[in-house]
Amino acid sequence: MLYFLYSHFDINIFHYISVRAIIAFFFSFLLTVILMPKYIKQAKSKFTQPIYSLAPKTHEQKSKTPTMGGIVFISSSLIAIVLCAKINFYVILSILTLILFMIIGIIDDISKAKSNDNRAGLSARQKFILQTIAAFFISLILYFHHFDTYFYIPFYKHPLFNMKFFAIFFWTFVIVGISNAVNLTDGLDGLATMPSVLAFFTLSIFLYLMGNAIFSHYLFLPFEKGVGEGVIITSSLIGALLGFLWYNANPAEVFMGDTGSLSIGAIIALLAIFAKSEILLFFIGFVFIMETLSVMLQVGSFKTTGKRIFLMAPIHHHFEKMGWRENKVTIRFWIIALIMNIIAILSIKIR
Repeated sequence: MLYFLYSHFDINIFHYISVRAIIAFFFSFLLTVILMPKYIKQAKSKFTQPIYSLAPKTHEQKSKTPTMGGIVFISSSLIAIVLCAKINFYVILSILTLILFMIIGIIDDISKAKSNDNRAGLSARQKFILQTIAAFFISLILYFHHFDTYFYIPFYKHPLFNMKFFAIFFWTFVIVGISNAVNLTDGLDGLATMPSVLAFFTLSIFLYLMGNAIFSHYLFLPFEKGVGEGVIITSSLIGALLGFLWYNANPAEVFMGDTGSLSIGAIIALLAIFAKSEILLFFIGFVFIMETLSVMLQVGSFKTTGKRIFLMAPIHHHFEKMGWRENKVTIRFWIIALIMNIIAILSIKIR
């Protein structure tokens, strides 16, 4: 809409991605802050969070906390994106991704809330199948749009090889993997929120540079015309997530639920694909990957040796079992996320 004002009425200020990104940030932040209390009031009697039976005892007091807060901040982001972005292929595919994974999350969250049982939602198999179908569909669209299928690694300026048709399966794996990784991380108040904000900030830098022919050439980044509009998506999501954190900070008044975490993970992955930074997600989303690896190692060790590596997985529960307070675990994980994202940003120049 704002770009429409530039193109049809020559309001030049709305031509700049930076201006529209700032407007998107504040719009989504304010909309989330305004709407969330209304949602919390309504959700207290309908959609409360059932607590996993094996979770630390300190989590029992959270059983009456409303969930599905993701529906508010994702919707706020979508409104900001439509308002501020120049609608092109990258924006449309991002909107589609957010909606598809939000729907999967809603189905799961509603099932859990209605039965008041954390295990009553979609089974791991059902959720994985739905995520894979959605991610494969998105990857197919990318491929047939003739998106760059070359494989890049951090700190090296040239592509290693062309994945060609196999890019579809690689992108599907990345989207499903990061979507589940964020979902696993969302176990403490605010834990998944700030690493997501940092990931979006880092990705916004990559997307802005890659959408600019001069900057991308100077920095040896692959140029993708129109991908700079992804900055509007990242800024709107940062604003919405900070608005959500206002109510999700410990003690949380609302949880994002799978509605939020699955969507956030999927869009982080998609934007990383746009930015040809799939492998760089190791740094950008380090906390998410660390959480996922802890679960994989725990399950693998128990099945093969009968012994557990951690006191409990995901790893944030391990530190809780060690006696760390929830806030300490959360803040320290935020610090780790910040450091790893700084390394990811450094990779722009060290190539």
